[in-house]
Amino acid sequence: MNFRNWVALLCTLGALLVFPAQARTEKPNIVIILADDLGYGDIGAFGATDIATPHIDGLAERGIRFTDFYAAHNVCSPSRASLLTGRHSKRMGISHVFQDSSPDGMPLEEVTIAEMLKDEGYATGLVGKWHLGSQDRYMPWNQGFDSFQGVPYSNDMGNFFWYDEQEIVYEPIDQAY
Repeated sequence: MNFRNWVALLCTLGALLVFPAQARTEKPNIVIILADDLGYGDIGAFGATDIATPHIDGLAERGIRFTDFYAAHNVCSPSRASLLTGRHSKRMGISHVFQDSSPDGMPLEEVTIAEMLKDEGYATGLVGKWHLGSQDRYMPWNQGFDSFQGVPYSNDMGNFFWYDEQEIVYEPIDQAY
């Protein structure tokens, strides 16, 4: 390689270091689906044939499928806490399901994925069952979620409420149909 080509190569490499590729300005959407009693093979994207799940399959096809989250516990609250914090439930002192009358919930000092995403400019929301404490201080709006449409605990516990943000809009929910 002659001197001229060598200088051109160095200038090109230097320019790449000084002027890095423009950072991506558009953040990807993040959708996490956690469903109680849903097995790995119950969704079409993972090979199920018994029940059609075209919308979930479409999300999986256009996005990234995480295939190795193992439930931290065999019941709801500890598994949800682990998914939201990335910590094992036992390290948070959660080894049971929070009842509708439980005075406790997921420890407030735990940092959730929603809190981390908000720090990065994301809007966060939760739809469905929370089940990490039903006292106001433990509810999703105090754990990093901007929006909450759902229920605080399982439908087999006491009165069953539906929240629209921080307001109870159905009390109790009629589950007869």
